[in-house]
Amino acid sequence: MATKPMIFQGFPKDCVTFFEELTENNDRDWFEANKPRYEESVLTPSRLFVSAVGESLRAFSPDVVADPRVNRSLFRIYRDTRFSKDKRPYKTNMALVFWEGEGKRMACSSYYMHVEPPNLLLAAGLYQLPKHLIDTYRDAVDDPETGPALSRIVARLDASDTYQVGGDNYKRVPRGYDKEHPRTELLKRKGLYTWLEVPIPDALFGEELVEWCTAHWKAMEPLHAWMRDMTAEYEEDDE
Repeated sequence: MATKPMIFQGFPKDCVTFFEELTENNDRDWFEANKPRYEESVLTPSRLFVSAVGESLRAFSPDVVADPRVNRSLFRIYRDTRFSKDKRPYKTNMALVFWEGEGKRMACSSYYMHVEPPNLLLAAGLYQLPKHLIDTYRDAVDDPETGPALSRIVARLDASDTYQVGGDNYKRVPRGYDKEHPRTELLKRKGLYTWLEVPIPDALFGEELVEWCTAHWKAMEPLHAWMRDMTAEYEEDDE
């Protein structure tokens, strides 16, 4: 008898418990002893969620990449400690990313999900602008059409009771731009994204998580789309 394909039905509560316990026992012996829990409570449902939510995201971001593999939509749990004073070997969070564009996943605007007890975070945009996109981004902010459009998007998100706008800033307006430019704060951005952080909702543990996340990401989509189109402009110029 053929087995039915697995579908996403929510994360088990042990997903949260696993990361709570890993925070207190961040060492290789504990992780190896609990690796089957990680695979069953975190890895397997993550893959199912990626496939399910990818279909929903494509309703308004048709080219979004939702790839249920580690180092694609799934971030690896192992920390890179080579150049860090913090030698804890494992990340104490679950992170998923869905990007849209021709570049590498972290060089494209994306939708992002981060679960780290006791909170869940959703975001959209570019956390850090790659060096090759800085000039393209600033030109788009300076542009008399795309610049005001971005200002309106950011203002709507800032005015909401639900979402915040983030991104590190340079201290000064970039060289070559008027210090009295109407969009100085946007010109100084090193990255630009919108985000929502809440206590882990009950939705995490059921199939309704797909709809819950999709609804928030759809509200964030205008900023994502602006950043995506800006990236595409660079790719066209580079051809």
